[in-house]
Amino acid sequence: MFLLNYETMVDAPLRDVRAFTPAFCQMKPGSRALDVCCGTGAQVLEYGRHGIEAAGIDIDPNMLRVAARNRIKQKLPNVSFYLAEATALPLPDNFFDYVSISLALHDKSRPVRYKVVSEMLRVIRPTGTLILIDYPVPTVSRRSSFLYSTIEYFAGGDHYQGFKDFISSGGIDNVVKAFGLTEDKRAYLKGGLLVIVTAKIRRNSIKM
Repeated sequence: MFLLNYETMVDAPLRDVRAFTPAFCQMKPGSRALDVCCGTGAQVLEYGRHGIEAAGIDIDPNMLRVAARNRIKQKLPNVSFYLAEATALPLPDNFFDYVSISLALHDKSRPVRYKVVSEMLRVIRPTGTLILIDYPVPTVSRRSSFLYSTIEYFAGGDHYQGFKDFISSGGIDNVVKAFGLTEDKRAYLKGGLLVIVTAKIRRNSIKM
């Protein structure tokens, strides 16, 4: 039931975001992309449909079973999924051209958030592109702020504490600054509810 709700309540409303991402990031067929905390794999499958060698990781085996089922259903042999912690990716250094994460930084404590990003930077090529999709800080509109604050409040617990720190610290901009990245471009999606930021490793910067 949870997975059915996830596909209905999360994957379906984000379908346009998934479709927007490859074109916005100018991803080329044959390039390698990783989606971290991929859930049911919707973003990974979208990459695959664009001819990208795509992989996704998540810690939930039930989510990944849905992802694998959809990979087979959509006949995408260029897509793979791994059961793994985002803080310890079982993947080689400097391997991917693109590494993305969607709505999975704001619910983590700052040390965990930074560890996830550090791992993402470890597996990306020096010339690769980091793709960050999450809530914008500052908010674009009061309505958007109320909506996602309410959603996160009802999530409760550590999730909500992570959200509050994400917002108070500056969100994605804090991540870009903390890791010495260079922002490439950004766009606001879903009426300002979400922001997508692409960033690159600054030459001579040190990965945390």
